[in-house]
Amino acid sequence: MRVVTPKRLTEFALNHSLSRIPLLNWYEIVKNANWRTLHDIKQDFNSVDYVGNNRYVFNIKGNDFRMVVIIIFISKKVYIRFIGTHDEYDKINSKNI
Repeated sequence: MRVVTPKRLTEFALNHSLSRIPLLNWYEIVKNANWRTLHDIKQDFNSVDYVGNNRYVFNIKGNDFRMVVIIIFISKKVYIRFIGTHDEYDKINSKNI
């Protein structure tokens, strides 16, 4: 898969140092993945949730941080739409972000 916006990972980690290693691990797994369905994603990230509108929510560092991405399976692209703390995530509508 191609992560279209990887800079967002490093920018977030600058302000949340505990997220750095988990985000790097997530990135390495995703860039080497060949996902075609939610089932494929769950093979790599069991806790991922599909929230509709091509949006998927990943728990980062257990449940300390959340990331919302858009996945376009046909073009093999992953767009990072949101990274935040669990509390910040609770304030957004992940289906529309």
